[in-house]
Amino acid sequence: MDFLLLNYGKIVLIGIGATATMDIWRFLLQKTAGVSSLDLGLLGRWVGNLFRGKIFHTSIGKAEVIQNETKLGWASHYAIGIFFSFLLPILWGEGWLKNPTIMPAIFVGVGTVLAPWLFMQPAMGIGIAASKTPKPYQVRLRNIAIHTVYGFGLYGSALLTNVWFQ
Repeated sequence: MDFLLLNYGKIVLIGIGATATMDIWRFLLQKTAGVSSLDLGLLGRWVGNLFRGKIFHTSIGKAEVIQNETKLGWASHYAIGIFFSFLLPILWGEGWLKNPTIMPAIFVGVGTVLAPWLFMQPAMGIGIAASKTPKPYQVRLRNIAIHTVYGFGLYGSALLTNVWFQ
């Protein structure tokens, strides 16, 4: 696994690119179709409260406000995206970094939906896989869609880093 250290910068750029792809997609959906997504300020509130020892909330919207929670949310969002980008070379090896293929990237992208469904959403008070929301299937479909976009972003960013790192 020494190749992870040797390719650390490249993997971080892949994670940043994939997360930015998600953000561009979210922005386009919001502007063209009025589709809203996770308020990153609430993510920051949740992360900030983690540092205070509070993991689970009845409603994250009613939880204690954290100073600079939106900035913390954005930083956390990108840190999570970078963290998950390491799954590709861990699972598919250094070969994937040198010659990325789309299916592993989509697999990882869609697979990362398990983190919000099984941990973050319950911790924020909206239940497993958004089960406590008014329209859980709609939220789940959006979650799958945005994580699929993340997968495409992983693939595209890996291709771009191969161009930049030649």
